[in-house]
Amino acid sequence: MDSVSRSAVTPTKSRLARTIAKVLHLRAATGIAPVDGIQKGNSQEFQKGSYQEIGVQKSKSHEIGVQKARSQEIGIQKVKSKENENQKFKSQEVGIQKVQDGWNAPKVRVTLSQSFEKNNDKLQERAALEALLAKLFASISSVKAAYAELQYAQTPYDAEGIRAADHTVVDELKKLSELKRCFLNKQFDPSPETTVVLAEIEEQKSVLKTYEIMGKKLESQVRLKDSEVIFLGEKLEEANKQNKLLEKRVYQSGQIYVPDNIHLSGLSPSHFITVLRPTVKSIRSFVRTMMDEMKSAGWDIHAAAHSIDGGEVAYWKEDHKCFAFEHFVCREMFDAFQYPNFSLPNEFLPDKKKQQQQLFFERFTELKPWKAKEYLFRNPKSAFAKFCRVKYLRLIHPKMETSFSGNLNQRNLVSDGEFPNTNFFSIFADMAKRVWLLHLLAFSFNPEAAIFQVSKGCRFSEVYMESVAEEAFQSTASEPLVGFTVVPGFRLGKTVIQCQVYLTSQLQSNRIKQR
Repeated sequence: MDSVSRSAVTPTKSRLARTIAKVLHLRAATGIAPVDGIQKGNSQEFQKGSYQEIGVQKSKSHEIGVQKARSQEIGIQKVKSKENENQKFKSQEVGIQKVQDGWNAPKVRVTLSQSFEKNNDKLQERAALEALLAKLFASISSVKAAYAELQYAQTPYDAEGIRAADHTVVDELKKLSELKRCFLNKQFDPSPETTVVLAEIEEQKSVLKTYEIMGKKLESQVRLKDSEVIFLGEKLEEANKQNKLLEKRVYQSGQIYVPDNIHLSGLSPSHFITVLRPTVKSIRSFVRTMMDEMKSAGWDIHAAAHSIDGGEVAYWKEDHKCFAFEHFVCREMFDAFQYPNFSLPNEFLPDKKKQQQQLFFERFTELKPWKAKEYLFRNPKSAFAKFCRVKYLRLIHPKMETSFSGNLNQRNLVSDGEFPNTNFFSIFADMAKRVWLLHLLAFSFNPEAAIFQVSKGCRFSEVYMESVAEEAFQSTASEPLVGFTVVPGFRLGKTVIQCQVYLTSQLQSNRIKQR
């Protein structure tokens, strides 16, 4: 066998191969057998042995070492081949991955396109549903409009309109059924955008038609209400005429409606108002009669009115000057109304308050059913007769009576305790009777009714005043002020009966003052 040389082992193979070679050479130098590990002895017997056997063993050991070195080399080569195979395998895997990546690229593109198609389908389906809903709402609006038209055609009855509205309702219900079928079968409109716009236009037309029908219905209701107002106005006018006739009859009879069974303890402010209203009417009736006499006698009404109001009141209308004469008559007739004797200083009255109330109420119930002239002729010395004399002499000036009748005969008769039988005095006596009854009733209350009036130039108050001229509130030039009190007001406990005033503007009052 050939010996193993150092060049047999390639030093460039690997570090492991070089290490193994060094170990083998070291064992050979020290005499250690590579197989059994028996060390060479110094005994002679061993030395005397067959050197051939030793040589054979050495050669065998050398062969075994070479084989081991070769096996190590082969192992190293196997390891390297395995490493190369691993590298190749890894490179193959990378290649496979690259190939797989190359195969996946079109797959990604396919997935994106599929998702885009799915989103597009969803959008188209949503648009189709919106179009279907738009058509649904338009059809419902058409049904509402047709139903409103059907109701409108019923009152007043319109057979042709009812037939047309019914036909429209049936058609729209069929459209709704068709929309339901399309929805269940998923039969959508191919052009939803156009369908939505057309459906909205149709819906707006139906809504407009509904509003038009409602407008017509409201107009018919307004006409109906107007006819009712006219009818009620006619009834009111008729009732007012009847009331005036009844008032005229009551006025001519000289009676005042107060319940006969009323007692002193049952008096209320409503009874006082019941007596006050005919009293004011009788005053105005006397003022009209007096003004007619003045006009017949050639009086200057304008100058007479300004002599009463002091020339400081501007009248809204020319015929409002009659309020100045009413103011004059009320001022004279209601003078001393707040006193129990009422311009009769010598009239005897009981000292006790309760007895006075009883006396006034008895006089009231006694005089109430009588006519004024009849009572005066029957009782010429009564308290009422004395009251008529005093008020007539104060109210009718001698110059006025002379201008009316040309003499003072009526005045002289009244002064002598008699009463003239003339129309002028009859109207005055009726007015005096009502004022006297109002005074008697006022002092029958406990506490008695109080009278009040408003001074000139005061501001208007709705609590205490009532305007006789509505024109004062129509002017915005300035705040209206009281020109004078026409009819006084009264207070019964917590109840206030408004006084009647004539209002004038501050600007007009200032202009008159400057003149």
